[in-house]
Amino acid sequence: FSIALQIGKERFHKSQHWSYCNNVPMLVGENKPGIGGEPLLGQKLKPKYSVFPEGMGSDAPAWVAFDKQILSFDAYFEEEMPDKNPELYRIRRCKIYFYLEDDTIQVIEPQMENSGINQGTIVQRHRIPLPPPQEDEFYTVDHFNINTEIILYARKYKIIDCDQFTKNFLRKMGVRLNPPAGCPDDPYTKERQKLLDSMKPLRPYERVDTLKQFLEHDRHVLRFFCVWDDPKSRFNDPRKLVLRYYLSDDTIDIKEIIAVNSGQDTVPLFLRRDKLPKDAPIGLYQPGTITSRTVLNVFGNLVGDRGRYILDNRKTGAVHQEFYRDSDLKIGTVINVWGRKIMLCDCDEFTKEYYRTKYGIEDFTPVSCKAPPLPKPEKTFPPYNGFGSEEDSLCSCRSLVLKPPRKDFKKFMEKDRSGMESNTLRFLAKLVTESPIDKERKFIISYFLSDDTISVFEHIQQNTGILGGKFLGRGHIKKPGQELFKSEPSEYFKAQDLFVGARVCFHGHNFLLVDADEYTFSYMEKHANEFAVADTGVILKRLKDITEPRSQEIRQLFAATDPDHTEVIEYEPFRNLIASVTEGVFSEHEMVTLGRYYGVKEKYESDLHSLLAGAREQLKKNSFDSFEQLLAVLVYNDRKKCGVLPHEMCRTICKSFKLPLANDDLQDLLTMFEDDDKQVEYKKLVDGLNWRRNHISASQVIKNERDWRGQPSSLPVRKIKYLPLLDDLFGKEE
Repeated sequence: FSIALQIGKERFHKSQHWSYCNNVPMLVGENKPGIGGEPLLGQKLKPKYSVFPEGMGSDAPAWVAFDKQILSFDAYFEEEMPDKNPELYRIRRCKIYFYLEDDTIQVIEPQMENSGINQGTIVQRHRIPLPPPQEDEFYTVDHFNINTEIILYARKYKIIDCDQFTKNFLRKMGVRLNPPAGCPDDPYTKERQKLLDSMKPLRPYERVDTLKQFLEHDRHVLRFFCVWDDPKSRFNDPRKLVLRYYLSDDTIDIKEIIAVNSGQDTVPLFLRRDKLPKDAPIGLYQPGTITSRTVLNVFGNLVGDRGRYILDNRKTGAVHQEFYRDSDLKIGTVINVWGRKIMLCDCDEFTKEYYRTKYGIEDFTPVSCKAPPLPKPEKTFPPYNGFGSEEDSLCSCRSLVLKPPRKDFKKFMEKDRSGMESNTLRFLAKLVTESPIDKERKFIISYFLSDDTISVFEHIQQNTGILGGKFLGRGHIKKPGQELFKSEPSEYFKAQDLFVGARVCFHGHNFLLVDADEYTFSYMEKHANEFAVADTGVILKRLKDITEPRSQEIRQLFAATDPDHTEVIEYEPFRNLIASVTEGVFSEHEMVTLGRYYGVKEKYESDLHSLLAGAREQLKKNSFDSFEQLLAVLVYNDRKKCGVLPHEMCRTICKSFKLPLANDDLQDLLTMFEDDDKQVEYKKLVDGLNWRRNHISASQVIKNERDWRGQPSSLPVRKIKYLPLLDDLFGKEE
């Protein structure tokens, strides 16, 4: 107890000393200097300021700035072995880790196999004090350098090297690094290695190291998709297989993919996992023929039954058998699986990446493993027997369960009558006959786009002796000249077969289409890609091919037709001139299309009344009565209060109110209410659409085919501007 007390007093007096304050003795710490700031005898003052200038580095605390940053040093120490005569000391290598966040130190010795000593952590992580006489201080980063010695708890460690991060950190701290030192050899380890090298096994032994391959490629499997064309298959269909090559031990197994309801027996594996020889089954050997090593009997039968065997390193008389390796497996290769020829057709992504990395293969085009499909037998149907329609009879041949013919419901919804869009093409027709009475008869042919049906109505004429009305009920009409009882479906009249000037035969009656209503002309021109007779581009191209050699002559003909040089001619001279130039190649509908394209359109009051009447009826059916709100919005957008607005602005405002009118009808209404400056008079437009103030006359709205009498279209073409036509055909004349 007295010795411990003495040691405690010495440590206490070393860290503390006495001083006087106001003539009173007081106990003060070691950091307090003497008179004038001079250190006392044996006192070491710590620097108040850092050696680095202020502003460098981060202001964060050390445990944040140096978090997870460790200095690693390679070191060794000598351990004396007084109890063993063969060895006097051992050289033990270790790692010294210095943690920058809290200046703690840890010493770890790497474990060695069969060393016979306890290895691992030698010094736990903590702050280590300096050796005496400075045991009151701790190790810092300034005490470490290469090729230096440090003492940790009376054990001397020699630092021989460090990692690159430690070198860079010490250089930034201003430490001049010493050159690395070498580690001396351990005498005991050296002698033991000599002994192991001189030892030989007493029995024939050859080490085959497969552990490295297993550790590097464990769970690495190459997968190929294969096909085996089994010649003994009943239906001669290829059998699909999956080949798996295990890189860990170069073994192969094959699994068969059996389709559902294929009738084949389900087995776990097509080939059990094992090494696959290349020459099987030809290269079948007896058990014991192929071994992993070869031995020689040194004495033979000289010493009775006892023999002396040694390992034959040259493997004299050994039988070598080649097995499939990963280098032998490629897409398109045919391998021998115990006499069965299996072709590799494809592989997965891991296999592609493996061959791309190891062998530099880039072409992984799969091989088609499916047999070409057999040609489908052509379906033949019996001829039509005359009972019911052809479509109904054909459905009874396609299935045992009788079903009605399927209609095109999508087309019906798109082309059915909707508002002002009737989706019905109506033509005025006359009979082609020699009878003077039948020549005067007028017919209205209606083509319904929703289901491609046709109906014919006859105009009632008084005092003719012929009853008018329904001439032909609505239905599909076959084209003439077809065999009645045949297997192929008959051809019916389409919308493209009907145009002004066409001759059609409906059930033995020949009709000539002489005119059409305005909706028919407009619809065909809007869908010019479906109707070639209404495509202005196609017509102009054909006309240019015919008239280009006679361009000058045609210019003179048009100029002669216009003696007053008004640049406008009547439609009839224009039509006759086009017909004479083309020599009857163009149909009447094509000439009407040209006339409508280059014609001067005039406005008629009757057209405005008819269009307004249809719009009012449509608004009334949809219960639209927000006319005051519509007018208020139009007045608000009229900043100049002049009573007119631009065409596009009026159209946008009307669309925002969701007027139940078709786009074309709304466009025509806005056009009719435009002034000379192309500005829409919106007050007149709203007043005209207000169906509550304006009574709708039933005679103003066309309801069915009976109401159309074959009059000229609502916007007749009377005058033609021929100069734009000549410019489009032959270019502008200089």
